[in-house]
Amino acid sequence: MASVDSIVLERTMRILLRWLSEMDMDASPPVLAQRIHRRLRELTGVDDPFRVAKEQQNRMALNFLHELKGEIETALDPLAMAVRLAIAANIIDLGAKTGLTSDDMLSELAKAVKEPVVGDFEGFRKAVAQAHHILYLADNAGEIVFDCLLIEQLSPVRVTVAVRGKPVINDATMNDARATGFPEIVEIIDNGSDAPGTVLTDCSREFIRRFTEADLIIAKGQGNFETLGDEPYNIFFLFKAKCPVIADHIGLPMGTHVLVHTSAGILKQGGCAYAGT
Repeated sequence: MASVDSIVLERTMRILLRWLSEMDMDASPPVLAQRIHRRLRELTGVDDPFRVAKEQQNRMALNFLHELKGEIETALDPLAMAVRLAIAANIIDLGAKTGLTSDDMLSELAKAVKEPVVGDFEGFRKAVAQAHHILYLADNAGEIVFDCLLIEQLSPVRVTVAVRGKPVINDATMNDARATGFPEIVEIIDNGSDAPGTVLTDCSREFIRRFTEADLIIAKGQGNFETLGDEPYNIFFLFKAKCPVIADHIGLPMGTHVLVHTSAGILKQGGCAYAGT
């Protein structure tokens, strides 16, 4: 995506392979991915190789918006339906699946209506009802359209949404939030970081303030789970288990739609093989 020049691609790959051989493999996958993509941007001179793909994903997701609003409005439990759809949208992940099509998304959404969400949903409902300040950590472009549907169920006036501070893979940035109409319903901030997760030591001072002051944090995607899974805050993680390492770690089959709280005792023990979100 950064270049069509085979010479540039080969040179970049050789440099990266040499560099990767010396990296600290004890770092979490989002940290490794952050370093890899920083190096890629330096080598190619392209600040956002996934820009065109993200724009396409945002448009694709927006095409489903009206229909999905109807699904939520007619559901017996609108909050539960919004959670199902938000987790289903976690399939929009170019770290895990390249070439995602509208048919893939339609298939996933159709399954989401009936797909069980594994986790403490009633605990989530109670936490949402009690929270005064909710910080919602977004994940990928396109996916944030579905996050918008969930946020509408949370009462947007008490929600702040955080996106990535700089482009990395297809993670959502401020540009993606604006393109999908997010600022019209909720406050948007960025975390100041270019990691495909939330590495607190790499985030801005303002983001850390918002993070520590929030009554409830809702974190989308595996990258946020990998980087925040052992942090002592009131965090609910919403994601689709997309790799065998994470699936084994949480003791659930791959493909499971997960809603897990930090109090569940699932702590970060190892990284996901593909370093995605």
